Amino acid sequence: MTAKKDKTEKIETAEMIEMYKAVIKLFGKKGIKFTMDDIAHELKISKKTIYVSFKDKETLFIATVDYLFDSIKEEESSVAEDMTLTIVEKLEKLMGVMPDSYKDINFAELYVLKDKYPKIYKRVSKRLESGWDITIALLEKGMQEGTIRRVPIPVFKTMFEATLEHFFEQNVLVKNKISYGKALQNVIEILLYGVTTDSARKHEIENGKVLSA
Repeated sequence: MTAKKDKTEKIETAEMIEMYKAVIKLFGKKGIKFTMDDIAHELKISKKTIYVSFKDKETLFIATVDYLFDSIKEEESSVAEDMTLTIVEKLEKLMGVMPDSYKDINFAELYVLKDKYPKIYKRVSKRLESGWDITIALLEKGMQEGTIRRVPIPVFKTMFEATLEHFFEQNVLVKNKISYGKALQNVIEILLYGVTTDSARKHEIENGKVLSA
């Protein structure tokens, strides 16, 4: 991966990217409880080397959040450009996209962020709320083609974001022993396909109780 710059023009070196990957790996193993010592041990470097680039764990974690979401956006572009997928298939993949190397991250543990690391929580929330351009374009195209019902996109977007943020704010997934990946898939299926079965929906449509479009 080539070096890149963020809004502050800070260059991301290959060494920093390895630190991000270590944070992601350790978070998958230990949740938010991992330490700078753990990162140093994982990378076989000194803590001093880490502190040259990041003043503390919080700063490193925030940078890792950006790195992770940037990686997700790269995956989204690949999905959007896949001509073998239908609009609905693209939407389903886009909303749940996650690079293969990050699929084992236990995002259910993110609920601890709001109280213990509010700055990290705010960055996660901000990134969740941004980068909807591709998804919105596909929703609009689907509505034009008639494969997606005409629903207010801001409502759709808010429902998705609010649900994920609730997962991060509360320990609902941990309490119910539901993985973040499974919960995310459930949310996507409900938003795209509803909660009624095909036969029940057909019956309601035939009886004029719901709109078919």
